[in-house]
Amino acid sequence: MSRHLVLQTDFGLGDGAVSAMYGVAVSVDPALKIYDLTHEIPQYNIWEGSYRLYQTITYWPAETVFVSVVDPGVGTDRLSVVAKTTEDQYIITPDNGTLTHIFQNIGIKEIREIDETINRLPNSGESYTFHGRDIYAYTGARLAADVIQFKDIGRKLAVEDIVELVNPDPILNNGTVQGNIDILDVRFGNLWTNIERELFIDTGVQYGDLLEVTIENNNQQVYKNVMTYGRSFADSRLGEPLIYVNSVDKLGVAINQGSFAQAYDIGTGANWKISIHKIKNIEVN
Repeated sequence: MSRHLVLQTDFGLGDGAVSAMYGVAVSVDPALKIYDLTHEIPQYNIWEGSYRLYQTITYWPAETVFVSVVDPGVGTDRLSVVAKTTEDQYIITPDNGTLTHIFQNIGIKEIREIDETINRLPNSGESYTFHGRDIYAYTGARLAADVIQFKDIGRKLAVEDIVELVNPDPILNNGTVQGNIDILDVRFGNLWTNIERELFIDTGVQYGDLLEVTIENNNQQVYKNVMTYGRSFADSRLGEPLIYVNSVDKLGVAINQGSFAQAYDIGTGANWKISIHKIKNIEVN
């Protein structure tokens, strides 16, 4: 029985690259069920590719095969791998940091290097710039269609040697919780942090409390303001900022019916730091 095949790239849909990957996959097995995670990862943004996998993968059944291609090092000596998660899903990707969030938050129990002498689209041996089509889509389709098994991918690698991006853990220090801005809720411009709800609750905060929020990029302050901790966007007025718990059970920062990221030119990644603490008293003059 074939598995689901889910594709993610930074290719966009403006040309035929994604369609070529589909064509390779259905040529392996016309009955394959193929889905798109996203093809709008910003070009070369390995961090975002890593996070989008983490955001999505737990909602798919065991044995689902994911192909993720954000590969600025295509054609270099970076490895092409298939990782098997602790939830028995498969991720086919360059080993360039794309597995960071999965490895740290979900777990990977086995990883194998793709043997390109076996798992490569026939007659593509002189092409070195489209591994998404020639290696990843082809290998993913063969694995999803049960043409090959995981053990047939290639040699086993040490899980602890997976390439990881810098991704500091959030911390709680004297009532202030500190973390990173991991990703944007792209459509609406909300900020998604790496601060877990449980860690935040340890500060003693409750819905309706006022919080001071500071955002820095490379140690330069870019935002500081007071906002409410709300259950939903309805807990703030139109145009007001708020802190809320997002769909992956971590803290988000938003403007009610506005784009926080656009309003304050906020980005994402390990260099974007956020600090939050409860305001106990406000003096009114």
